[in-house]
Amino acid sequence: MALKAKEIRQMNPEERNEKLKELKEELMHERGVSAMGGSSPSPGKIRQIRQSIARILTVMQEEGEHK
Repeated sequence: MALKAKEIRQMNPEERNEKLKELKEELMHERGVSAMGGSSPSPGKIRQIRQSIARILTVMQEEGEHK
């Protein structure tokens, strides 16, 4: 499930940082599976994770938080 900007804005800064960390770990795992020749059960999952990370970083920048 992709995160929406509205949902991200409702999170407090600690929750955003935790979610960002989770997504980065998930992205690393998915890329590792892909690099080893495995196929992801959902082909668009890497793109979805990347977009969610970008949304979180955008909201953090708008609100003046540091990563």
